[in-house]
This record gives sequence, structure tokens and C-alpha cells, in this order.
Amino acid sequence: MGSMRSGGRAGRRMKSDINVVPYIDVMLVLLVIFMVTAPLITPGLINLPSVGAASDVPVKPLEVQISSNGEIALRMREPGANPETIARAELVNQVRQRITAETPVVIAADGKVPYESVMKVMDELRVNGVTRLGLLVDQQSSTGAAASAAGQPAAQPKRR
Repeated sequence: MGSMRSGGRAGRRMKSDINVVPYIDVMLVLLVIFMVTAPLITPGLINLPSVGAASDVPVKPLEVQISSNGEIALRMREPGANPETIARAELVNQVRQRITAETPVVIAADGKVPYESVMKVMDELRVNGVTRLGLLVDQQSSTGAAASAAGQPAAQPKRR
């Protein structure tokens, strides 16, 4: 009776393969879920701070003014300070002479100045060690206060 097989474990072999069919099913279900929900997500919405929410700088900054014709002037943001026109080549030297480690530098550019010109001035100052650098904005919520802080008369309301 040696020809009969015994019904024990000796006749069975272990399978060493992994069944991946359930994993493929799960992946397909996830793919369908993502494909359905992707159009519902609104891409590209960025909540930027409004200009009216800009905070006042506690330290009196050095202001780099860029006029519409490209002239550069420097002045401390203090009442009665007058801007001093300088050459573009002297910008970094003049800024370094006038600031300390705690003095911020703000760039006030005319609205007609090309964006590239403003970025070149920012880059030149940043490369030469000016770390506290920002852009000056006109706050919408208090135009009279912003105009008087900039040394300009406040706009008068129109009368009919």
C-alpha cells in the first residue's frame, strides 16, 4: 500500500506568492474617488493680506524712493525729513552709512515705475547685506493718516 498517498501535510506545498488582486481593487477605488473629488477642489485661491491691514513699523525706517523717471532718493521716515537724491551707483554705500542693524529699509516706488526696477533695487540691497527690507504701502483704511505720514497733504473731500 505504498502507492497510496497519505492524507497528511506531506502532500501539500506552501504557496509563496502574494495575492495582489485586493490591493489593485483598493487602488482603483481610490483612483475613482480622487478623480471625482479633484474638480471640486478650488485650486489657486490665496488669501493675501489687504493693504488696509498693514502694520505700522515701530522703528523709523530709511525710505528709498524711486520716482517715475527712475531717480532714487533717500530719507528717514520722520516728520520734516526731506528726500536726498542720490546716484544709483551710490545707493548701497549711502544706505549702509545711514542704517544700523535695527533700522529697517522700505522701498517707496511710484506706481508707474516698472516692477523690474523695484526688484533690481531690492535685490541689490539684499545682496549687499540689508536684511530688514520691505515695501512701503499706502493704507486704504486711513488715507489721511497715511498721506500725512508720507509728508503729503491729505486729499480733501469733493464738495457739490
